[in-house]
Amino acid sequence: MEICGIDEAGRGPIAGPLVVAGCIFKNEKLKVKSEKWENFLQKLNDSKKLNAKKREELFEIIQETCEYHIVFVDNKTIDEKGLSFAINYALNEIKKTLKANKYLFDGNSNFGVKGIETLIKGDGKIKQISAASILAKVSRDKYMLEIADKYPMYNFKKHKGYITKEHIEEIKKNGFSDIHRKSYRLKALEPTLF
Repeated sequence: MEICGIDEAGRGPIAGPLVVAGCIFKNEKLKVKSEKWENFLQKLNDSKKLNAKKREELFEIIQETCEYHIVFVDNKTIDEKGLSFAINYALNEIKKTLKANKYLFDGNSNFGVKGIETLIKGDGKIKQISAASILAKVSRDKYMLEIADKYPMYNFKKHKGYITKEHIEEIKKNGFSDIHRKSYRLKALEPTLF
């Protein structure tokens, strides 16, 4: 059975895009098993449990050996239509692009997309979801590093747009940039910005 594992990165940050990835193992289609492939499967895990170097190494292997689709939804869409819309849109795009017998999304909601099953902590249980989590995380991190020089006052290279004490201080000092999600309300910012 062909499983399309799906995971996202960037639901929580206050800056940058949401990135959702779907992944199908080609070896599953070909019914090929090799020592190298088994070794790769053993290394796969929830992207949050791997260091950046290991994620990048696995990202390259996933790109070479798997069928995948990565969807970026920008901060403006999230602000205008909401995070649920953004996830629903990305899931539909993945389902349209990747053909599988089963679609498994990490978490507890399929955001109204028929034919997508969910699994809490699936990124640590199902290898295809682990691979999708790596694709999403590395793609988002790379994007945030690429745009960091355009926004030097926010130090995106360090926190990648996630909500840290440092990032909140940078927003207090410089206001929001055009890459920030202005619809996200943070108590720490209310006295200064809202």
